[in-house]
Amino acid sequence: MSISSFLSPSGAMSSELNVPMGSPAPGAPEQAPESRGMDYRDWVRRSYLELVSSNHHSVQALSWRKLYLSRAKLKASSRTSALLSGFAMVAMVEVELEMQYNYPPVLLIAFSVCTTVLVAVHLFALLISTCILPNVEAVSNIHNLNSVSESPHERMHHYIEMAWGFSTALGILLFLAEVVLLCWIKFLVTNPTPVAVGNSGWQAALASTIIMVPVGVIFLIFTVHFYRSLVRHKTERHHQEIEELHKIKVQLDGHERGLQSV
Repeated sequence: MSISSFLSPSGAMSSELNVPMGSPAPGAPEQAPESRGMDYRDWVRRSYLELVSSNHHSVQALSWRKLYLSRAKLKASSRTSALLSGFAMVAMVEVELEMQYNYPPVLLIAFSVCTTVLVAVHLFALLISTCILPNVEAVSNIHNLNSVSESPHERMHHYIEMAWGFSTALGILLFLAEVVLLCWIKFLVTNPTPVAVGNSGWQAALASTIIMVPVGVIFLIFTVHFYRSLVRHKTERHHQEIEELHKIKVQLDGHERGLQSV
């Protein structure tokens, strides 16, 4: 017997096993067959249905946990993307370039490219969140355990993870680079020439770069460590679920052999 047949609804199981109308409902306290007046076949059927019903509810609980996690990721990515993209647009609009100052062309090109990519990445994450989140919210507000299958979070899992990664990892890293470039554009104009190393403006821009480089490295290390820890946790949870399913299969196989021998 396959695992998928164990997870069928309890109503189908009861019709297949032809449980008598007087049999107890699943979840009732077990009593000895002799004291209940039922034979061994009815007792094995009732135990079989209780085991399948409990496993069915545990699978539904796992599906609902995934739905709530997907909804939380979409909400967090939408808020973060809207905030950081707005800051980037304001920074690009409010920055004042001195017409009489000869900016290095590389600096201006880097600032333009970084701002454009930053806004595009966050708006793409915001687009994914805006399109998927209403469908997930509509299902999560329905107080019905079986409605979890109507949510698109399983089918759109890759898009949700993409929005989460763009909004948090890549988007924040680009925002750090944006801060450094803004510091160079803002403070470099205090120099009489673009290469005046000893001027205070050049020193201020260099100080911001020196501070931001370790921050970016720490951010990357934390991101990789967090991702590996999360993957390790999910792997351990999957192994535990597989072991639990294996135990349930062994127990159900034992009940099935008992039914066949009766």
